[in-house]
Amino acid sequence: MKIERHFTKTTPEYRFEKRSTKITNSGGETIFEMNDYLAPEHWSQTACDILASKYFRKSGVPIHTTPLAKVFERGIPEQWQASKSSEEKYPPLTGAETSAQQVFHRMAGCWTYWGLKEHYFDTEEDAQIFYDEMFYMLYHQMAAPNSPQWFNTGLNWSYGIDSATEGHYYVDPKTGELMQSFSAYERPQPHACFIQSVDDTLVGENSIFDLWEKEARLFKYGSGTGTNFSAIRGKGEPLSGGGESSGLMSFLKVGDAAAGAIKSGGTTRRAAKMVIVDADHPEIEDFIDWKLNEERKVAALVKGSEQIDEMETLNSDWQGEAYQTVSGQNSNNSIRVTDEFMRSAVKGDKLFGLNNRTKEHHIHKGVDAGYLLDKISYAAWACADPGIQFHDTINAWHTCSNDGEIRASNPCSEYMFLDDTACNLASLNLMKFVSNKFGKIIDTEAFEHAVRLWTITLDISVTMAQFPSREIAKRSHRYRTLGLGYANLGALLMSQGLPYDSDQGRELCGGITSLMTAGAYLTSGEMAEDIDEFEGFADNSQQMRKVINDHYMFVEKNPENFFCANILSAA
Repeated sequence: MKIERHFTKTTPEYRFEKRSTKITNSGGETIFEMNDYLAPEHWSQTACDILASKYFRKSGVPIHTTPLAKVFERGIPEQWQASKSSEEKYPPLTGAETSAQQVFHRMAGCWTYWGLKEHYFDTEEDAQIFYDEMFYMLYHQMAAPNSPQWFNTGLNWSYGIDSATEGHYYVDPKTGELMQSFSAYERPQPHACFIQSVDDTLVGENSIFDLWEKEARLFKYGSGTGTNFSAIRGKGEPLSGGGESSGLMSFLKVGDAAAGAIKSGGTTRRAAKMVIVDADHPEIEDFIDWKLNEERKVAALVKGSEQIDEMETLNSDWQGEAYQTVSGQNSNNSIRVTDEFMRSAVKGDKLFGLNNRTKEHHIHKGVDAGYLLDKISYAAWACADPGIQFHDTINAWHTCSNDGEIRASNPCSEYMFLDDTACNLASLNLMKFVSNKFGKIIDTEAFEHAVRLWTITLDISVTMAQFPSREIAKRSHRYRTLGLGYANLGALLMSQGLPYDSDQGRELCGGITSLMTAGAYLTSGEMAEDIDEFEGFADNSQQMRKVINDHYMFVEKNPENFFCANILSAA
């Protein structure tokens, strides 16, 4: 692919200065401190704190000025060769990263290396331009990838960091063959968003306890995961060996405790998890009230502790031990509802069936859908969970529906796709693209250029990645799902004097989204022509085209919704 310069047409000047970070908890105790590291001089203290405490690699970085040995590969220019793990009898001293420049270089350099390795660029000059443009955008906070890229990308390429595999797999892009990884870092885990399936079995492949292991593998490297647990039978349903099932909720509590063991004080972040249950599951009422009831327990523990004078050491802090003694605190929860459910809730003319899982269409009991919707609303008001996912609406915009339904999402619900797939993300900082040229709000030329480069970067990240299971590796390679978004929309609206809750604000948001989506699809088509189309396209080409056409037809039929078209320009 041909890469043009936009941000680096003239030689950029990068200024770094020494910064210090000290982070304390609510009690004033220091939980992280780092002094005299280098950060861009224009970065805020908050950005520097996040960089130092979360994104700097804390160990294994060589502390010396002698260049590391390289793993020479045919076809890779010397400057882009990967670093070699030290095999010296007395290896160099190692420590933490101490400069933002190190972080920008290892990420942009690693993307460039894999782009060269898998023939994304027409020439070596295109590769150099790609690196320069990506480094520039990172330095100027114009865009940022998801956290696992900051945590993992380039650690092996830049520093030679490596360790034994931990059960990861990848697909060889040249042969299409599924391979087991023999390195924990040569292929990084850059994906933030995973959707995993689970079967109604206790142990074995794709079982309940197999899922907990795969979740731990994801959490360790800073990723998040979501699962629809509706296949698991309800409490009291029969077991094949006799007896009765302990039910869905009992297993959800085990998974919640396992996720809670990965604390936010680690080198990456705490577990990010989404739990989804279909509205017709026999334990749906208990699931709706799960967090609500646990919050009530916390309130009872705290208020009760305040009344026990003789036990002065008992912690009555709302942020203290009480929350560590209850379940349901390590996931976002969502109810999956259909159009049928919503119609039943509105009309109230018939009972909605809750169905057992062990006997097809065997109704556990009938409930008023409006009653369930009221329970969901009250619980969400009281403790912010559960949310709602609209199954039929989501699947109406499904680009690969011939290969199955979308049943779940990642923890934040920006990624909705087939089970056992993964998506890596990036966000563009809208305030860095504000323009006063020609009456535009957004510098569309710069924005479109950034969309193109980040779409290429995200696709390279699929090629270089490894995954926590065979199935996720195969399906992520088959579909190559990417997530491109933007940040600072609120700041952009305020800078233009537009209220959040206004037609003009929503129309500007729609226009930017339309421009970004069109640019990403255009780049995807360009990559399909120059490199190859994604493997699952042939089986879903009609549906892909339908969804793209639906986007186009909405804009075409609703031009009044895009008052900003003249100041955004057409994609």
